Amino acid sequence: MSLYARWNQYGARLTVALTLAVALLSVLTGIANIGAQSVVGPLAAFVPPSVQRVAGFTGALTGFLMLTSAIGLRRGLRLAWYSTVVLLPVTALQGLMQSSPLSVPLIGLSLIALPNAVANRRRFDRGLDLSISQLTALAAIVGAQIYGTVGTYALRDDFTTVSTPVDAFYYTLVTASTVGYGDAAPTSQGARLFGMSVVVLGTASFALALGTLLGPAIEARLSRALGRMTDSQLELLDNHVLILGYGDLTEAILEEFTRDVDGETEVLLITPDSKQAQRLSDRDFDVLIGDPSDEETLSRAHIGDARAILVATNNDAEDALSVLTARHLNADVYVVAAATNRENIGKLERAGADTVISPQSIAGQLLVRAALDRRGMDDAVSQFTED
Repeated sequence: MSLYARWNQYGARLTVALTLAVALLSVLTGIANIGAQSVVGPLAAFVPPSVQRVAGFTGALTGFLMLTSAIGLRRGLRLAWYSTVVLLPVTALQGLMQSSPLSVPLIGLSLIALPNAVANRRRFDRGLDLSISQLTALAAIVGAQIYGTVGTYALRDDFTTVSTPVDAFYYTLVTASTVGYGDAAPTSQGARLFGMSVVVLGTASFALALGTLLGPAIEARLSRALGRMTDSQLELLDNHVLILGYGDLTEAILEEFTRDVDGETEVLLITPDSKQAQRLSDRDFDVLIGDPSDEETLSRAHIGDARAILVATNNDAEDALSVLTARHLNADVYVVAAATNRENIGKLERAGADTVISPQSIAGQLLVRAALDRRGMDDAVSQFTED
């Protein structure tokens, strides 16, 4: 494999790893510098201790935001790439302002991660697909915070310790989240009524956001643990490869896809065996539990958007039925089938397979060539291994 191909294959993983490392360093150095009583380092004469403490607090906050970006990069989201490119210079600047020996690794790693992220921009091209309910939940929580902040600031004379918009936002946040420290309290009947409305709207928006935004993530995690894919995950499939059924060749097929040079081919395997599905899902393969020859199952797998179909179980009769159903649902998709018995090659072709391969025939040809032309066979095997 060429150096460029290896960079293509591992560049995205390196970007995620560097982003995660910067996030963790930002959190750790930020927490360590929040309580700093003095400034050390080359910028000690220019950075007041108060600025260092603020940089430490904001550095920890930025670190948590970077963790979110790293998770998004792991999913290939373009929005996560944009946030990473914006936050990396921020973490470097915060490390500089903290002016502590603990911040040197953070600065260096941020400066290394930024050009790597820019170089791998094309690897993160998946859009953020939010449903109407999720967008509504986000709008509700943002609207509740705006309502509480504007209203509290307008009534600031009726609240204790509220004099700035930051104080108003602080009161709204601790009230809506039901934390309620009690350091900012209403002093008039109108302010108390307004505070009650902030509690109701704030808690309702938080509950709606948690249920709507985190619900699909929890569902996806449970589905993966059970070896299943959710409908929202299936909706994202496009230009993918379907593997219908599980057989002796399936492991070799999956291994070949994991070595895919461009790393962009999505693969979905359909099998009725739930235990087999869970085992494959634990290895991060996308699996759909169902009958590979069932029209409803293939429709859920978005066969109309598939680029190719592979059928390679140990039962030629079931394979023929799967090919026939697949061809009926998508007349243009390219279908490749493996015939366990050579006499069934014609049957699979008549069922609708574009290409039928007989592993027995191929193995026989390779054995004969190895016996008659050892040097030529060695060269062929070496060339195949390098490719």
